[in-house]
Amino acid sequence: MGSEVDGFSDYLVLRPDKAGVSDLLRLLLSPRVSDNQSVYCPIDTEIDEAKRRWAVFVSLLLQKILLFSRRPIARMGLAIEFWLNLLMVNNGLLCLLWNLLTGKLVFPEKKSSSYRSCIGLIDTRVELDRSIRPSDDKYLAALSIMAAKLAYENELSIRSIVQNNWEKEFLGFYNCWNDFEKQYSTQAFMFSDKTADGAELIVISFRGTEPFDAAQWSTDVDFSWYEIPNVGKVHRGFMKALGLQSKLGWPADLNQSDETRPYAYYVMREKLKQVLRSRAEAKFLVTGHSLGGALAILFPAILVLHEEWRLLERLEGVYTFGQPRVGDEKFGEFMVQRLNEPKNRYFRYVYCNDIVPRVPYDDSALLFKHFGTCIYFNSLYRGKEMEEEPNKNYFSVLEVIPKYLNALWELQRSFLIGYIEGPEFKEGWFLRFIRLFALVIPGLPPHSPQDYDNCTRLGTMAVAVDATSE
Repeated sequence: MGSEVDGFSDYLVLRPDKAGVSDLLRLLLSPRVSDNQSVYCPIDTEIDEAKRRWAVFVSLLLQKILLFSRRPIARMGLAIEFWLNLLMVNNGLLCLLWNLLTGKLVFPEKKSSSYRSCIGLIDTRVELDRSIRPSDDKYLAALSIMAAKLAYENELSIRSIVQNNWEKEFLGFYNCWNDFEKQYSTQAFMFSDKTADGAELIVISFRGTEPFDAAQWSTDVDFSWYEIPNVGKVHRGFMKALGLQSKLGWPADLNQSDETRPYAYYVMREKLKQVLRSRAEAKFLVTGHSLGGALAILFPAILVLHEEWRLLERLEGVYTFGQPRVGDEKFGEFMVQRLNEPKNRYFRYVYCNDIVPRVPYDDSALLFKHFGTCIYFNSLYRGKEMEEEPNKNYFSVLEVIPKYLNALWELQRSFLIGYIEGPEFKEGWFLRFIRLFALVIPGLPPHSPQDYDNCTRLGTMAVAVDATSE
């Protein structure tokens, strides 16, 4: 069976849409995976280790469940999002009932600047923390998480908040095409900020995983990869979202005329070149939460692949929050050698028991590895630099009881934090319900940007993180 993308000779592509019951059972029994229609790989590929075949089986099964439930989950998300926006524009439940009785009910407009995504309704803060100045060590992280969170909103909302609330220069919103899914599934925006010394900083923020988008969650649990020659194995789903071409792979140049669909990597690269040409002293920063974090670190990786050294010289930093693993150990070594010279420019933030940074698994079966500096925060928002977050694959038996006890603490903290830290930290009933869900699955609620935002506002560091230090 040939590769679905030219230029990759080694690959493992899982196809849940092709996986029947017999295919799943054969995975557990037969090492000859190239004969299984649910797995695309080079001819005569075998996986002798039962542990690896089990991991492939679990990934395929989870993807089938998520894709099967895609529509009802999406409908539920739309209903929740609309209802919460309806409450917001009518100033709460009592006012909504009064407006309904008096014929003054206000309906939210989805494309308006006031409409909020589920992420924006979980954490309603839109103002930057004015107590953190550009000269502070944690300014770039604080700016990055707010940009990563804002990326979930619609274009009008992003433009309004960047210009009116943040008083920054809005440079563009980009809705990009996925050549494999045949839809516009990747969003990013760009704005300009000023650094402590008055220089300009261009910020690129990629949108992360939508809470009720089962297809995107399916990408997070997909273990498919392509091996880029001399680079390493890289997660297929994240490359697809960034702009991998289904027939061409990663060509250095791609004609992005007005008649062609925009692909995230190529659109953002050309826009960045255009902006930096006219602003000689400007540098740029890339950020994202969840899937957006994976795209944020892959963006400079493809710049390295295409030897865009002039652009990379002006990279100030990459800040990711709740980012999943994107490649193997060889890919990590490739990136560390090229990204962190002459200074550390990649900071990966992990909050407590967030499950997403712990997938795909880092074990002998899957071989995915994190790299770079991990900034880990516990549930008291106390942070420290680590090579890897604790409980790196999440399902350690020793961590089961501590995870559930911590989930109970986070639920209790939800009712107290507004009184202790101030009204801007008050958590609403929507987030409290999500924290209640952590008593069942403790790894999902900590993935919310709310806690990552709190890490930059309230967090303390054993070692100060300063992206500008040599």
